Amino acid sequence: MATMNLGPKDAIYYEHAAPADDAGFTFVFFNALTGDTGMWEGLIGPRLRDAGHGTLVYNLRGQPNSPFSPGTVLDTELIVDDAVRLLQEVKPVRAIFVGLSIGGLFAARAWLKGAEAVGLVFINTLRSDGPRLRWINDALIRCIEVAGMDLFRDLMTPHLFDEEWLGANRSNFLKPETAYLPIDKESGHYNLLLHSGKADWDLPYERLDLPTLVVSGLQDRVFYKAEVVEALFARLPRGQRVDMPDAGHLIPAERPEAMADALLRFARGL
Repeated sequence: MATMNLGPKDAIYYEHAAPADDAGFTFVFFNALTGDTGMWEGLIGPRLRDAGHGTLVYNLRGQPNSPFSPGTVLDTELIVDDAVRLLQEVKPVRAIFVGLSIGGLFAARAWLKGAEAVGLVFINTLRSDGPRLRWINDALIRCIEVAGMDLFRDLMTPHLFDEEWLGANRSNFLKPETAYLPIDKESGHYNLLLHSGKADWDLPYERLDLPTLVVSGLQDRVFYKAEVVEALFARLPRGQRVDMPDAGHLIPAERPEAMADALLRFARGL
């Protein structure tokens, strides 16, 4: 566990383990906005390290243990710049960037800004921004302003997770005793979500000239649209695909074993 200081009140929390030998890669994980390092470290990180690979997990400014100064705008540009700076400091060996949801956008833009990687993995990243997704984003901001992250989770979880996971975890949501309270507008979650709606999703896919794995959870009812994924995937110069019919949007939480298997196969192919 370590911290990269960015100023008197700003820092990035990270955990880095180098590969066991010269044959290993370092998987660098880029969080979704409401995630943290725990998404990767429950099973996926240990599996990769047991196979001889290295890992680098970190939290965005505004996520746990990564503080930010009041008034700082936690937008895509800042997040990508932070990632590039962290990668320059840590210098992970033979990095494979792995991004979940908008984390894939951050990973791609970090590579386009010069961060070194030998492979890229998009987990439910490919999408076409438009009126529907902008409406959802704006409505969710309004939701957390009125009733906080608890209502956000209760409303969105059935749209994001697969049926089996929902059945097993239903008792953890919609609890009668939950008192929905407005989110703290000074919090990192609010800052990150508020500015996510301005992210530029128009990636120059043709310029991503490195092996790129696209992993899609087919039960993702918010972001997955087959025709959009097909069209964007076709623009990747060196794309590969893995579709998971039994997973939704948050595959590392729903199907961590399958996700780890996909990453290990991708690394062997490199």
